[in-house]
Amino acid sequence: MGKFLMLTFLSFFLLTTNKAWSQQQEPQVPCLFIFGDSLVDNGNNNGILTLARANYMPYGIDFPQGATGRFTNGRTFVDILAQLLGFPNYIPPYARVRGRALLRGANYASGAAGIRDETGNNLGDHMPMNQQVGNFGRSVEELRRLFRGDNSTLNAYLSKCILYSGLGSNDYLNNYFMTDYYSTHSQYTPQEYASALLQDYCQQLSELYKLGGRKVIVTAIGQIGCIPYQLARYDGNGSRCNEEINDAIQLFNSGLKRHVIRFNKVLPGAKFVFLDSFESSKDLVLNAKTYGFEVVDKGCCGVGRNNGQITCLPLQQPCEDRSKYIFWDAFHPTEVANILLAKKSYSSKSKTFNYPINIQQLVRL
Repeated sequence: MGKFLMLTFLSFFLLTTNKAWSQQQEPQVPCLFIFGDSLVDNGNNNGILTLARANYMPYGIDFPQGATGRFTNGRTFVDILAQLLGFPNYIPPYARVRGRALLRGANYASGAAGIRDETGNNLGDHMPMNQQVGNFGRSVEELRRLFRGDNSTLNAYLSKCILYSGLGSNDYLNNYFMTDYYSTHSQYTPQEYASALLQDYCQQLSELYKLGGRKVIVTAIGQIGCIPYQLARYDGNGSRCNEEINDAIQLFNSGLKRHVIRFNKVLPGAKFVFLDSFESSKDLVLNAKTYGFEVVDKGCCGVGRNNGQITCLPLQQPCEDRSKYIFWDAFHPTEVANILLAKKSYSSKSKTFNYPINIQQLVRL
């Protein structure tokens, strides 16, 4: 009952009007920069040639501006995080932000993106992590001009900002376990692939540090062996998780946590936080009734078994009560699930979900 009351209160708080939101005090950090894939993309893919786009209804059916390119019915994890951090507006996509607006941050995320450049090519164009890091570098140069070349002041400013990075899901779903299109599964054992991904990812995260990032949030890969897409493909009844995938991504997740610990030891001034999205997403399913969910294995919108064989089609009629579903479509959480995941990452004291500290504590450092 306690968790359900918490959800009710949080939903009421976060569903306040934009006017009330805009009247909040200054943000807790000066800026928020976001790197990732479709879980946090908010429109960067709208203008490129790709199947990985969501700028059509019913995506955004519960979002005030409608179908903006967010791969869910309402707000994404980082939209809610921005609210929790006190920002007066959502962090805009990099495709639409330049100049002084960069002082509040930018969202570089791209649907289908991965750590590896070739990941997601099966879906068309996208911006992989290397390109996202490059775009951040261009943003830093633009900020340097705004600071009139004063590097010390710019670095001090950036050191107070939060950088959020969540990647890796597509490196498994749209690469390693897509054997008809990619050869990585035959080239690498699961342990070798996790090690190769981590080597690339650590270089990318190190580059963010070199560019001025100090407070960096990195997320584990969620329990993607249990999303509707995998349930529909793996089990004839659509009820069993694909534990081969879950086992493989846990190799990556455990390695990523070790690297976060290492970064905090060897990089001067670094304050990295590891969000265990695998454990937090598993918690939503295991304690679904406590959180008010009734459907844990089907998308609210989609086609085929578990609504997971094809993603939400244009103008398709989704489920009526989105608050009862964990999943919006074959791959992505509903807004209500995102609220819970963001709140847990922001304030939970459990080191199972946030290590070594939560986001609220990171802000205060």
